[in-house]
Amino acid sequence: MVVDTITEPAGFIVRAAHPGDVDGITKLVNLPGFRYGTLRLPHQTFETVRKWLEAPSVGGLHLVAVDQGTVIAQGSLTRYAGRRSHVAGIGMGVHDAHCGKGVGSAMMRELTDAADNWLDIRRLELTVFSDNATAIALYRKFGFTTEGEHKAFALRAGQYVDALAMARLRS
Repeated sequence: MVVDTITEPAGFIVRAAHPGDVDGITKLVNLPGFRYGTLRLPHQTFETVRKWLEAPSVGGLHLVAVDQGTVIAQGSLTRYAGRRSHVAGIGMGVHDAHCGKGVGSAMMRELTDAADNWLDIRRLELTVFSDNATAIALYRKFGFTTEGEHKAFALRAGQYVDALAMARLRS
């Protein structure tokens, strides 16, 4: 039997994203809190999200968490190529109204499980804004450590903000 969704105790499910999720993901990525923690520009279009969703990296993964038909989180694993084929980058975000409810942990659990047990990824990398204490705590919970700091990493709401380079190594 093939199972492609994981039902979480809080009632939401984590599953592979599909083309029918474009509208929900577009709404999600345009939420102010979601966008604040990412490098996305304001006013992402349906077409931009559709193209992103239709072009996953080879060996990559796009996931969503869905609660009663609403996309409440999105996460991706992007596998690198060539001499870095043992490495993947992770990006994710949670709906403004669903933070602190285990959604981020469920998403990280699925992404790290896929990396470890299905894709043979040895190194997972991510970048997180230095002032995002909640996300940093989540990543540490899943074994990520800080490898460095990027000063004035990105312009966010008119201010340059720093970011941490974090990674998780599997031996």
